[in-house]
Amino acid sequence: MSIDKAGREPLNKRERFWISAPSRESQELSALRPEIEASWRRCEVIGVSSGDGDLPYTPDVDRDSRLRRAADPVIDNLVLHLQDAPATILLADSAAQIVDRRAGDAGLRARLDRAYVAPGFRYAEEDTGTNGIGTALEERRPFQVSGGEHFREALQSLACVGVPIIHPITRTVEGILDITSNLSDSNALMGALAQSAVREIQSRLYAESSDREQLLLQSFLQASRRGSSAVVSLNQDVIMTTPMAAQIIDTSDQALLWDWACRMLSGRDEFIGEVRLADNVTVSATARRVGDSRTPAGIVIEMRPHPRDTKKSPARQLASASSVERRTEIVKIPGRSLSTKRLQTELERLAAIDAPVLVTGEPGAGKFFAASALHRMQDADGHFTVFDAGTASVDPVAWIAGLVNWNKVDGALIIRHLDLLPEQLVSNVCAILSEAVDNRAHIIATAGEGVRQGPAGRLCDHFMRRIEIDPLRLRSEDIADISVALLRKHSPDRNGLRLQPTALQLLVARDWPGNVRELESVLASSLLRSMGSDIGVQHLPDGYRDGDLRRRNASTSLELAERDALLRALVETDGNKLLAAQRLGVARSTLYRKMRALGIDGSRFLPQ
Repeated sequence: MSIDKAGREPLNKRERFWISAPSRESQELSALRPEIEASWRRCEVIGVSSGDGDLPYTPDVDRDSRLRRAADPVIDNLVLHLQDAPATILLADSAAQIVDRRAGDAGLRARLDRAYVAPGFRYAEEDTGTNGIGTALEERRPFQVSGGEHFREALQSLACVGVPIIHPITRTVEGILDITSNLSDSNALMGALAQSAVREIQSRLYAESSDREQLLLQSFLQASRRGSSAVVSLNQDVIMTTPMAAQIIDTSDQALLWDWACRMLSGRDEFIGEVRLADNVTVSATARRVGDSRTPAGIVIEMRPHPRDTKKSPARQLASASSVERRTEIVKIPGRSLSTKRLQTELERLAAIDAPVLVTGEPGAGKFFAASALHRMQDADGHFTVFDAGTASVDPVAWIAGLVNWNKVDGALIIRHLDLLPEQLVSNVCAILSEAVDNRAHIIATAGEGVRQGPAGRLCDHFMRRIEIDPLRLRSEDIADISVALLRKHSPDRNGLRLQPTALQLLVARDWPGNVRELESVLASSLLRSMGSDIGVQHLPDGYRDGDLRRRNASTSLELAERDALLRALVETDGNKLLAAQRLGVARSTLYRKMRALGIDGSRFLPQ
């Protein structure tokens, strides 16, 4: 496919971009638009191919979606003006799949067909690289791509501008409106025309929004004008906050507030009481139902911080704290369950004790995170060395030599997967640990629960202090807070990104055999699908969009506490249901009945 001179210069820049990979500060690239270079770098990290391979394709597109109902009349009007023009109108959904293509002359339509720019094909940036649809979705703003700025070679004779269609109430990206032309036919009016059309589509989205959403918005605005309270208006999919409320609540509080308000408003239209938010902040809250009791539009909550939770300034806090207290004030374990509060307390206590510590728990439960947090509490500015016993069998001599050399320098030591240490190295490590303990070195190790039964069992005697990390299924209250921390870790430039309440409820309903590591994998995958918007059910990976309704509908904290107590007893007795029933002081038949009622999968435990 020939590319005219106007499009050749960006293509040359892209070629030099890849050739000069070791030194991307080349002056040759100084004229490249920063937003294009940023997109190319993302494509490089993801491993997108610039060739003309197959694109994701789904033959069935939704022709009666909320997006289509709002956009079709606007596009119909555009077509009247662009019917014979050398430009085409593309509409893509929130997953970057093209759902409609209109207008354009015969030559342009044929070129688009050859490049697979047609309904059913997906143009997400991770699939196709830099392009008007996928990159506008990634950036969440209007984005223009011309000629060689396209990542995919088949698109480099085209110019396009994509504009996100953002729902005026939910603030989620509903789709992308894109105007594409031959590079030689492009002009500055394309962007203005697309943005004007998107504004009209967004107006229609608001007009066509359900009565519930509009009623919720109106109630929020009324409550916001009434006084100086912090106001939150929410349902399972939407949350609106005043600036004062945004300062009080954490992103993990959305699901907590929804659950609290639903319980408190059971059988009534208004409730006044207290609710505890993240970081042990207590607020006086008034919750009001919006809409009728059978199909409520949502809930409006007006909050005032409790006087006893008025926090000191950071300077006053630091001035009145000891050195250990200053460090532990900064290092917080995400979560609000009793298990996590106990862990926080134990770590703070051990931070002031000069003794080796062993952290145990199931795979993926967060042992290394807790070990790192403990070290930061002990020495926030100090460095530490990590040795993974799971890799020692690859080169045992080198592994032991490294451990010996560490013992000759300052700094803390963290040994991961102590239970996986090869038997032939146990004696060597015992000697090294004995010497290190005598020298009062800071040593922390992590191990699986069965470390005592393995070859490394006698190493446990060198650790005077022990901490056990509970599995995630026993601390489901922590999932909201842990999710916030993980989302910040994987998207540091998108502070405030959150899980929608329904998606969070589905995650809380799971048992998480892979613990926090599995949750992190799910959230990282969901981030790619959400394209920068809040994560909803549709963004979760396959297999995580459905949950046990019985667990999901456990509407009271008492039921959740009862479920966690049953799970803990089953875990502590290795699945022996008779022993678990005895530990709980109930008949085995009662245990089975409770398991069924609370949605606990009995097949996960050995039938005893």
